[in-house]
Amino acid sequence: MDTEQLKQKILDGDRRALARAITLVESGRADHRSMAQELLSELAQHKRQSLRIGLSGTPGVGKSTFIESFGMMLTALGLRVAVLAVDPSSARSGGSILGDKTRMERLSREKNAFIRPSPSQTHLGGVARRSREAVALCEAAGFDVVLVETVGVGQSETVVAEMSDAFVLLLAPAGGDELQGVKRGIMEIADLIVINKADGDLKSTAARTRADYAGALRLLRKRPQDPEGYPRATAVSALEEDGLDETWAALQELIEWRRARGFCDRTRAAQARYWFEQDVKHRLLAQLETPQAKDDLVRLSDAVAEGARDPAEAAAEFVSRLRAD
Repeated sequence: MDTEQLKQKILDGDRRALARAITLVESGRADHRSMAQELLSELAQHKRQSLRIGLSGTPGVGKSTFIESFGMMLTALGLRVAVLAVDPSSARSGGSILGDKTRMERLSREKNAFIRPSPSQTHLGGVARRSREAVALCEAAGFDVVLVETVGVGQSETVVAEMSDAFVLLLAPAGGDELQGVKRGIMEIADLIVINKADGDLKSTAARTRADYAGALRLLRKRPQDPEGYPRATAVSALEEDGLDETWAALQELIEWRRARGFCDRTRAAQARYWFEQDVKHRLLAQLETPQAKDDLVRLSDAVAEGARDPAEAAAEFVSRLRAD
């Protein structure tokens, strides 16, 4: 299938074509990267936009259960939902389990939903390097909502904010201690904190946790792109599908307020600038991986270690040779 055929099938909402295109953008082969860039450039001309929601949370908080219940609720409302679930890659083997479709069995069978697990490839923040391009493909395919699930929680997780219209942090009842080391970074980007597992014996605990975070959010942060009452904390039971409508209403209220005041357009422009700069950095770093560059680096570093070359002089020669190549 050539690029033109693939483009048309994606615009028609063909899920198989979408999956094939995401595989293309995730590939590291030079010919695939060239095809992917051509495809993305042509699709961008159609200017389709989805509501992009980044979602993260500590392991065991129930992200997959929440996403499945939330996604099923959205499809019941007549919306098309895409889920890009980033799985952790092994630092040793580079492999990933990619089991999200298994954990979201109901949603994976829903005709108005698309689930794509991708390996994090050890990328900073647990966001696969090409996830932004996958989001753009899902938008072109006509999905109303794109959920980007990221791995774990940490200071580096803020990278997900650079591809989202809203960022949701999922927490367990009484789970505040898990965030002590990263609280500032998370509080700076979270638009909505969702306390999951608000059911059974944990229901009252979840209510207290929600109140604690609501108070903390009011004290810690106020941004110009936040309307009154935001960032907000909600409590849900993904298992019992309770509180999901409140969470969806809160997200809609926030996005509508930002769109009316131009914040969404300005945010997307800033995100485009950010990803341009990141791609430039990735391309420059990729030059260090060529055989010639690796040989030069070993040779010059050995000379520096032996005291035969000055470090600054050797570094200048290496960069000069890199530019010449």
